[in-house]
Parts: sequence; C-alpha cells; structure tokens
Amino acid sequence: MATEIELKAHVEDREALKSAAASFARFSGSFEKEDVYWYGPGMIPKSGLRIRQETDTDPQGAVARSLAVTYKIKETRNGIEVNDEREFTVSDIGNFEELLRRLGLAPGTRKRKRGWSWDYEGIAIELAEISGLGWFAELEILADNDRPDTVAHARSRLLTLLRRLGIGEDKIETRYYTEMLRSLQEKTP
Repeated sequence: MATEIELKAHVEDREALKSAAASFARFSGSFEKEDVYWYGPGMIPKSGLRIRQETDTDPQGAVARSLAVTYKIKETRNGIEVNDEREFTVSDIGNFEELLRRLGLAPGTRKRKRGWSWDYEGIAIELAEISGLGWFAELEILADNDRPDTVAHARSRLLTLLRRLGIGEDKIETRYYTEMLRSLQEKTP
C-alpha cells in the first residue's frame, strides 16, 4: 500500500517546462495511458475502478506495455491530493471486464493521457496532455503513511519543485481529471 501525495497544475508553455525539468531532473521517458473508469450503484470508492492500458518508452527507446487495475480512496488536503491507492495487474482484460459487468459495474469516464516523465529526488514529474483538457504538470511523492506531518512535508517539497519548474501556485488544479472530463461531457451536446 502506498499513499500518493500529489498536485497537478495547468501548463501554458510545455516546451519551457520540458527545458526546466531537463535542466535538473533525470528523464524517465515518454508515456501514453488509456484509462476507463468503471462505476456501479453505491460503489465504494466513489471514484470508480480504473483500468489503465499504458505504453512507456524509456530514454533508450525500449517500449513496455502494461495493463493495471487501480482503485483509490481520494482526498484533497489544502490543495494537495492524498490518495490511498491500490493497484494490481490482470492478464485477460476481456474476462475481467465481463466480471465487472456481472458485478453490476459499467464503463463510464474515459481519459487519454500522453507526455513525458522525469524523476527528481523521489518526486515523479509528468508533463501530460489530457485529451480535451490541455497540458498539466503532475508532481507526485509516494509515502508510506498519510500523517499530517508527512503530508505537510511532501506538500512543501511539491510546491518548491513547482516553483522551480516555473509554475505559480495559482495554476494548481484541485479538481480531479475525471470530474473535469465529466463536466466537459455534460457541456457537449
């Protein structure tokens, strides 16, 4: 079990952010992520169950594909996400989706994400385009607990790194991507 402590912020100039990250962080590669969130009546967690198909390309050009199922208990504390995340892999997506249907779940929100990633002193940095929403910087620390002192320390480190990347705190987005995508879908006739 890991506790994700993260923030995301709108990015106006992706090339400037790429240059800034490259100047001090270790490049991890590029990625493409296709997510489908499954929901059911009275489901806990309310955020749904995510099935992610991911393709990662490392700096040497090696490609890795993965399929993961994730569920999270999400919380926002002082503008920072603190999530209890559980993740596992499945070998047969078709059979797993059929199981979800039989359990009363149905596919809902879909999210497509692509971009680049870096590592810096235990902080994962992603520059990601979310289809329909634009470009975001995502900064994440994995912690072994969610105690207030742990979250406060991680928050301080994340905000310091955000500034180093040239992004102001006014660009922080506190809504979840799924919330923004649902809102976007509701506005589209």
